[in-house]
Amino acid sequence: MRVFLSYAQADQAFAKALSEELTRRGLDVWSDEQEILPGDNVWSSIGEALKKSKALVVLISPESMRSKFVRSEIQYALGDLGYDQRIFPVMVQETSSVPWILSNFKILNANAGAAKVSDAIANSLKQVA
Repeated sequence: MRVFLSYAQADQAFAKALSEELTRRGLDVWSDEQEILPGDNVWSSIGEALKKSKALVVLISPESMRSKFVRSEIQYALGDLGYDQRIFPVMVQETSSVPWILSNFKILNANAGAAKVSDAIANSLKQVA
């Protein structure tokens, strides 16, 4: 299953660790760092990836909540029935600007470590696949 990883550049270290752990558990992870090349149309690449993905993992931090890319990615997933029960917010750094709609989801804590977070995501995806 393809998983779209949404994050701000400030959270890149955890994003990379989580991507590796999710891949280790058999998931196909899309992240801009690996998929968007110099000269690519960023919005077009993101749009195509969102269409092909079946789950969204969004890393929450003050930086990501200020990112127009991250907010657009969240909006897309919330509006696409294909993402039903497949949106996974992960708190990387506390912030008061989390969109209210994400409070309806169980928010995973990055402090548990990338391995435990990826286990929770992979197990949830097995149940809804």
